[in-house]
Amino acid sequence: MSKPVKAFVIGAGGGHLTESLLATEGVPIDRIIITFRMAHTEETLKSEKVRYIVDPHGNLIKYLINFLQSFYILLRDRPKVIINTGGGISIATSLLGKFLFRSKLIYIESGARVTTASKTGDLMYKHADLFIVQWKGLLKFFPNAVYGGVLL
Repeated sequence: MSKPVKAFVIGAGGGHLTESLLATEGVPIDRIIITFRMAHTEETLKSEKVRYIVDPHGNLIKYLINFLQSFYILLRDRPKVIINTGGGISIATSLLGKFLFRSKLIYIESGARVTTASKTGDLMYKHADLFIVQWKGLLKFFPNAVYGGVLL
């Protein structure tokens, strides 16, 4: 039997993280969770491989730190696949992984996005190898996406 593919599973610390975990539950991958440190994430993920990076939300200095942390963990772990459910925390890791490390990029638009696209989704749609929406109505914004149904 072959070794499971190493995959980064990225989700900001709330619903994005929950969706990431649900989307990859039972999938035969060597899963490394990428998120930011919070009391509940440390507790929830204590039995997982985790790499914590800073949440850059609205702060240019934090985006730079996030970028450098993302580069370091990509260099260290070299995932073959990156599975991303959104949030600003995910942008640098996803794009660096895709373009510098040649990782396959799977993006799942947040289930909270029922009638409008997210900013992260708009950006990732152009670059994802597989783009999944949880609501059929979003196919009008992302016509080449795959409808996957709601995770939560």
